[in-house]
Amino acid sequence: MEAAESPRDSGSYVLHHLSNLKLDLQTMKIDPHATGFWVLHLDSAVFSLLLGTIFFVVFRRVAVRATSGVPSGLQNAVEALVDFVDGQVKEIFHQENKLVAPLALTIFVWVFLMNLMDLLPVDLLPYAAEQGAGLPALRIVPSTDVNITLGMSIAVFLLTFGFNMVYKGPIGFLKEALTHPFFIKSGWLVVLNVILIPFNVVLRIVEELARPISLALRLFGNLFAGELIFVLIAILMAQAGNGIGGAALGLGGIALSLVWAGFHILVITLQAFIFMVLTVVYLSLASEHH
Repeated sequence: MEAAESPRDSGSYVLHHLSNLKLDLQTMKIDPHATGFWVLHLDSAVFSLLLGTIFFVVFRRVAVRATSGVPSGLQNAVEALVDFVDGQVKEIFHQENKLVAPLALTIFVWVFLMNLMDLLPVDLLPYAAEQGAGLPALRIVPSTDVNITLGMSIAVFLLTFGFNMVYKGPIGFLKEALTHPFFIKSGWLVVLNVILIPFNVVLRIVEELARPISLALRLFGNLFAGELIFVLIAILMAQAGNGIGGAALGLGGIALSLVWAGFHILVITLQAFIFMVLTVVYLSLASEHH
């Protein structure tokens, strides 16, 4: 699929690459214009599950075939990654819990793999899907879909709520929600704590809602911007056949694509790391008494 010469066609090209393959669950038909709650972004769901399966299969294969002798290159890489994540978790999460480290490893690798799809040529899989299966649209980077990032952040939010219940108990959690951050410990002013309860509750609600929203939008915003830049670079490269000026634009697009790809490797790694660290931080805060 090539970018057309006119601004209007270039705009259509950009919109096409930013459109998901949508399945209307009510009619069970693919409809690129479908909207509403009962619409599944089929491409985001399939690619995220596929990448999660790849992660599971590869890491399980390494775990089953792990040897105490001379390890393979893949085993070395997996062990180094596991040690790195485990070290980060020990520095942040100070309670005894067997779930946090595996969860952190899963989040880091899964988000990294989803982000890594952004380095594939923007037209490669969408063009193959359109020509081979007649699909009207295809987005291959799940983390550029706010539904995916918000879904993961909501899962983290539910986990933090569960950790609050486990480590503090319902009474302890309720006490913290009603008395934090404003609480007068002694003196006759202690009666003001009743007045301060609504302020504490409102601030607690804002704090709890801000965490998953910011977690989701941070990942989505960075990857969406990266995807958009790759699409715009592809438009430049598509002008290579339009005379001397077009050739110059095409060469410039190739140079920009290499530079941006190199920089974007850092971005996708950093975003996966931030998502993992913030998840562990939120779980740590939920497990500690304030």
